[in-house]
Parts: sequence; structure tokens; C-alpha cells
Amino acid sequence: MPVRIIPKNYRSLTGLVLNSRTQSMTAFESSLERDFLLLLDFDLDVEFYEEQPVKVVYYDAKGRRRAYTPDVLVRYRTDLPQARHTKPLLCEVKYREDLRQHWVEYRPKFRAAGRYARQHGWRFRLVTERDVRTPYLDNVKFLRSYQTRAINESDRTRLLAALSALGETNPASLLNAISQDRWQQAQMLPMLWQLIAIRQIRTDLSHLLTMQSPIELKESR
Repeated sequence: MPVRIIPKNYRSLTGLVLNSRTQSMTAFESSLERDFLLLLDFDLDVEFYEEQPVKVVYYDAKGRRRAYTPDVLVRYRTDLPQARHTKPLLCEVKYREDLRQHWVEYRPKFRAAGRYARQHGWRFRLVTERDVRTPYLDNVKFLRSYQTRAINESDRTRLLAALSALGETNPASLLNAISQDRWQQAQMLPMLWQLIAIRQIRTDLSHLLTMQSPIELKESR
């Protein structure tokens, strides 16, 4: 459970986003933190994430006892080879300008969080807009709504069979190979995006997803 409740904040964006791992709402204190949570929720290697999970006690430059609450704790799946040995990640999400302006104030907190993380076998990381605000985020925002749509098994079978026959191709060519009818292509396109969203079709999501993006079956390599 989060160690404290995020209050309303009229200086920055606050709100809630759905956490699909817990089927509950996760709070955020800025649009950057919200976007980071969206990335975590889309990441299949992530088993669990929680906002403001621990309170770290430290002492400031004057020896006064302080408490600091990092933003997010991320745990990774142990049933996947690529994630099995990834240590949990304790994160602080900050804009780079905020870090520049308040680094002297923040540094003791971050050092304390790094120590706390090491003591628990975790890692500590500062996450900025350079890590979050990328083409990958744009793709995640686009694809996430397709993840939970009802699957049309007929369209799914046709798309996967056509892609298997073509090998590496792109969305436009795949739909053209199935049908020349533009209305039918439009009807099948949501299923194509869903197959990408649930990783049955592979593409490089670090580049902006378009109708010309290279795609292939996940099992083809």
C-alpha cells in the first residue's frame, strides 16, 4: 500500500490511472509521472508497480531528521528469461529543470534512497522526461486502448495467417494482401493494432508506429 495519499495539487497535474496489475487506480502527481506509469503498465516484463511505496529516513546537512518518499517501486516478472534477474527498481520521477533548480535540496534524499534500495537488493533511479517522452510513449498511448478490446477470432486468424505467409511486411501491405476492399481493411485494422499491443505481432516501438512500419510474427525469430 502507498505510504501516503497524494493530495490535490493546483500547481501540477494530479490524478489516477488504471493499474492493470492490481486492477486498481494508481495516483500520480505530474503528467510526467502519469506517462511513466503508462509505460510501466504496458511493459510485459513488469509484474507489479506501486506509487509512493516506502518512506526513507535521512539526515540533512544540519543533522535534522527528514523523511522522503520516492515515487514508484517496480518489480519484474521471474517467469520470463529476459526479466528474471532484473532487480526491483525504486524510482523518482522529476523534470530535468526541477532537478537543476533544486539539486542541492534533492541530493541528500536521493543518496538516502540509493542506500535504502541497495540494502533491500533493489536499484534506485532518477527518471526524467528524456526517459519518458519518446516515440515509444506515443505508441503506448495509442496502443493501450486496444489491449483490452474483445478479440475477433476470425480477423485474428486471417491476419496472422497472412503475416505468416508474407514474412516481414508492414500494416498497409498486410491489409492489401488480405483484401482490396478499403472498408474491410478498415474493419480489420483495430485487430491488427491489438495484435501489436498484445505482442503477437512484433514491431520496433521505439519508432513511431505507422502503416509503413516493419512488422512480423513474434515467433518468426
